[in-house]
Amino acid sequence: MSKAAVFFDRDDTLMRNVPYLGDPSQVVLFPGVADALEKLHDADFELFIVSNQSGVGRGLITIEQVARVTEEMIRQLGEIRFTGVYNCYAAPGQPGEEHRKPSPYLIQQAATEHKIDLAKSFMVGDRLSDVLSGKNAGCKSLLVLTGPSSPERDIARTHADYIAADLIEAAEWIVREAKGKN
Repeated sequence: MSKAAVFFDRDDTLMRNVPYLGDPSQVVLFPGVADALEKLHDADFELFIVSNQSGVGRGLITIEQVARVTEEMIRQLGEIRFTGVYNCYAAPGQPGEEHRKPSPYLIQQAATEHKIDLAKSFMVGDRLSDVLSGKNAGCKSLLVLTGPSSPERDIARTHADYIAADLIEAAEWIVREAKGKN
């Protein structure tokens, strides 16, 4: 039986973005993130992180630093567990860039490995590439307004299935939307 999932961008969605963050001591979660994830977990969603981490490809941080930052974020969340974390380390113009969001590659890889039904799943992020990645994978896509405002975000608004002020609002909408399909 296929499961439903919620895929999350990491930076400026779950935690404050510090460009090319390699220092776990700088991890700051957005308010309400743990509660939102718990609500989704309690609604039987599998939770995943899908993130472009081009700082590795640019030589600014290492894969190990990315992992330590993600581990610190997860530690701060407490009881919440992600089923998987999928990163693309290529910078634009490098081999592997075809796997960067807005490509659906990371979401599809997670879905294949964990038997996820993408038609019942959701992608949550703060950028156009996040919204399009979810759409390209066959998920409903949510734009959260947690990152900085930009002309790109204005375009993302036109592609999102739902626009939420924060993760709590996004989680509530996802749970309502999923119940409507049963």
